[in-house]
Amino acid sequence: MRHVRIDAHQHFWRYNAEQYPWIDARMQRIARDFLPDDLAPELEASGFDGAIAVQARGTLDETRFLLELAKAHPIVRGVVGWMDLCAPDLDQVLEQFAGEKLLKGLRHVVQDEPDERFLLRPDFQRGVQRIGEMGLVYDVLIYPRQLDAAVSFTAALPDQPFVLDHLAKPRIGEGSVDDWLPGFRALAQFENVACKVSGLVTEAKWNAWQPDDFTRYLDAALEAFGPDRLLFGSDWPVCLLAADHYAAVHQLVAGWAEQLSDDERAKLFGGNAARIYRIADATSG
Repeated sequence: MRHVRIDAHQHFWRYNAEQYPWIDARMQRIARDFLPDDLAPELEASGFDGAIAVQARGTLDETRFLLELAKAHPIVRGVVGWMDLCAPDLDQVLEQFAGEKLLKGLRHVVQDEPDERFLLRPDFQRGVQRIGEMGLVYDVLIYPRQLDAAVSFTAALPDQPFVLDHLAKPRIGEGSVDDWLPGFRALAQFENVACKVSGLVTEAKWNAWQPDDFTRYLDAALEAFGPDRLLFGSDWPVCLLAADHYAAVHQLVAGWAEQLSDDERAKLFGGNAARIYRIADATSG
C-alpha cells in the first residue's frame, strides 16, 4: 500500500476572453482550453494519481463546471469552488450543493479586493463560518500585504479549516522576505491553517529562475507549518507562464523535498491533501 499522490492545486477552463479577463497580454500561452485530458498525462508522468481543481472564476457556473468535470474524470479527486459568501441567500445556495461529495472547499480571490481588510468583513466571516459547518475547507488567496488581516480573520474562526494558497505570494523575483515572513509565521501559529507549496514559479522571474531562488521560502514554510501542514500544488496551467512544463514545477519542489523523510514526502505530495480535503481514497495498492 502507498499513499495516493495528489496535486492539491490546479485549474481547468474552456477559454473565453470575457470570462477570464485576468489572462492578459502577457499570458497568451494559457489563453486556450485546459481540461482533464490535458492534465492526465502530466500527472501520470510525474507519478500523481489525481488532483484538486480550484476555481478560476467567481461564478456559481464555475463551481458547477468543475464538479461536472470531477464526476466525469476520476483524476479530479475534489473541487475548491466559489460562492458569494457575503450573499444573504448563502444558505439556499449551499443547499443546492449539499449532495455534492466532490465539493471539498471554496475560495474567493481576496488578493484582487481593493479593501485590504476584506477578510474582516462581518458578512464574509459569517459566510466562512457557515461553510465550515457544512464541512468545507476555505482556501485563502492573498498577497503579503493582506497577511495581517488574515491573522485576525483566522483567529476569529478557530474551528474552520483553512489552506493558504501559494505561500501568500512572496516576492520571490525580488528575493524579498521582509514584507512577508512575519505575517506568514504569525498565520502558521494557527493549527487549523495549512499551506500549499504552489504558485511559486509565477512569483519568480518567469522562465529565468533557478531552484536556489526558492530555497529560503520553502525552508521558511517547512519551519513555520511543519510537514503535517504542507501540500504540494502545481498551479497548472498557470505555472506554464513561468516554467516550460508541469514536470519542471514538480521537480523544483521534489528536489527541495529530498531532505525530508519518506513519510514526510508522502504527506507533502498527497497525504496531507487527502486528510485536509477529506478525500476518502487515501491509499492505493
